[in-house]
Amino acid sequence: MRAVLLFFLWFIITLSFAQITTSAQTQSAGPKPADSVYLLKPAHFFDGESAQLHDGWVLLVRGEKIEAVGPASEVKAPADAKVIDLPGMTLMPGLIEAHSHVLLHPYSETVWNDQVAREPSSLRVTRATNHVRDELMAGFTTIRDLGTEGAGYADVGLKQAVNQGIIPGPRMLVATSAIVATGSYGPKGYAPEWNVPQGAEEADGVDGLTRVVREQIGKGADWVKVYADYRWGADGAAHATFTLEELKLAVEVAKSAGIPVSAHATTTEGARRAILAGVETIEHGDGLTPELFRLMKERGTALCPTLSVASGPNIEKKKVVFKQALDAGVTIASGSDVGVFTHGDNAREIETMVAWGMPIVDALRSATSVDARVLHMEDKIGRVKTGLFADLIAVEGDPTRDISSLRRVRFVMKDGTVYKQP
Repeated sequence: MRAVLLFFLWFIITLSFAQITTSAQTQSAGPKPADSVYLLKPAHFFDGESAQLHDGWVLLVRGEKIEAVGPASEVKAPADAKVIDLPGMTLMPGLIEAHSHVLLHPYSETVWNDQVAREPSSLRVTRATNHVRDELMAGFTTIRDLGTEGAGYADVGLKQAVNQGIIPGPRMLVATSAIVATGSYGPKGYAPEWNVPQGAEEADGVDGLTRVVREQIGKGADWVKVYADYRWGADGAAHATFTLEELKLAVEVAKSAGIPVSAHATTTEGARRAILAGVETIEHGDGLTPELFRLMKERGTALCPTLSVASGPNIEKKKVVFKQALDAGVTIASGSDVGVFTHGDNAREIETMVAWGMPIVDALRSATSVDARVLHMEDKIGRVKTGLFADLIAVEGDPTRDISSLRRVRFVMKDGTVYKQP
């Protein structure tokens, strides 16, 4: 009798545990794709690639994907489709931000050192929930976040919160802590006997870099970011940090997991090593030269120039480098370093590209179809095309003629869910 009772008790406990586990798995699986059907009727279409706008076209969304797009006479919508009229507006792919820091807020509010060393993680994550919402409402439906700047793996949790529908935000690709050479990063200014937690993860040599790259990927990194140079050494100027061999190792280890690598590089030597090591994107690129642009072109390395954060004497130098990049025909990804300035103001990067000589349609492509290719997501986002995710925005006016139209986002849809409508 005792054995029967013990078996019965074990059976009840096991069944209850299985039900709890199943419930938890269901809750963590994320929101179900939207099952609504929408018929969008704008004045114009920019498809993410063509310089020619399409007028008189409509777009049918079913669930989370684009089901049909074309002239109104050719697209048959079901009777239960929800019609959204967008008069005077241009419908286009959701914008992509290739260099964001959602765990930072403008340095004009709080300097970087104090954000990293004095603001608790809970405060920073709370701010970041507003940041991702603001970027989505500004029309940026996908972001690549390139480092939590001392907030560890908080970006992984934010990504999960967005995916599960807990908070509104763009689709996120995250780089977690980013990787720096020992002694090269910050916060700085403390007595040398203090070991202060850094704004990125320190790693060196074969064993250290292998462990850290693998650990970050294992904990959720979609990209690995390395700092190929930084302000350290003589005179506090920027110098190369990792050796070429170290950078090659980081790229090799990441590639084994199918994870791409980006490199912060503002010096000529840091950029040279990063390009030779096989990174996929150079961030900032202030020290790039015509010779290095030719090398990037040969190897298919993209430049994410972050023009928005140029200031002082650096502006004129950055304009020259950007012009050289345009002349060389390298792939230019649109990424602003937002977080240094206000989230939601991301369009200033695209505006600056145009102001500094990039043809307006190329700038729009950079923030849509080109960014999608750079992020290895061209089969999912970046264009208005049947079968892709319904990441769509509508702006007042014609952005192919007036880039300031991107400041007038009146409609935002991500994965077939409407977040903003007229």
